[in-house]
Amino acid sequence: MKKPTFWAGNLRTLRTRKKLSQQHLADLLGINRNKITAQESGKTRNPRLEDLVLISDFFRVDLDTFIRTDLQQASEEQLTELEAGNTIDLTGRHIRILPITVDQSNEENMEYVPARAKAGYRSGFADPEFIAGLPKFSLPELPRGKTIRMFPISGDSMQPIPDGSHIIAQYLEDWSHLKDNTACVLVLKGGEEDIIFKLVSSRIKQKGTLLLRSLNEEYDDFEVPINEVMEIWTFIGYLSKQLPEVTAMQ
Repeated sequence: MKKPTFWAGNLRTLRTRKKLSQQHLADLLGINRNKITAQESGKTRNPRLEDLVLISDFFRVDLDTFIRTDLQQASEEQLTELEAGNTIDLTGRHIRILPITVDQSNEENMEYVPARAKAGYRSGFADPEFIAGLPKFSLPELPRGKTIRMFPISGDSMQPIPDGSHIIAQYLEDWSHLKDNTACVLVLKGGEEDIIFKLVSSRIKQKGTLLLRSLNEEYDDFEVPINEVMEIWTFIGYLSKQLPEVTAMQ
């Protein structure tokens, strides 16, 4: 059996949240305390499946989440949801399967989301037929074997990138890998804007949110709950018919 990635830390996190000693937990489970100690320390490299099921059932956390999700990165709100029997996703990997299209050579296409399709992208993003109907594009020097799309942006919040530019971005599968101030295109569930371009920093562990900043300092920072985010695409480059605004030389 493959070594559980986050089992040891998650067991310790959930036990201490319930204010249980290792001995008390062992008594409640009807197992030896040494087994709890060894699993929390990581000394047990391959815990018995029966023990994994017993412990995950006790904490009401499904086994896949217990093994694959780092609960030390979860916010207090998310842990409360988990303890209530609900599921959480800190990575974005389990929200959905991303539809893609391929060309005649079985290479993944790069799709362009034109301005007229932005309004429908939020409702059609999971529909393979909608994705298949998007225009395709190709540019040299872009990463191969990656999921890449191009999105139009509007407004001056990301100046000096001009209004009306087209952002080329790569799909981010695991949101836990997001570094502070990463330029990203976000697809949001609600609000007036469904597709936005911002500098993004993770506050998932502390608050269950993402902190969004603009390049234009006239705009204030703001946060969005992680459960309002459908997709994250990391910036690769942009296309524009305008030159960025520059300060005139004296």
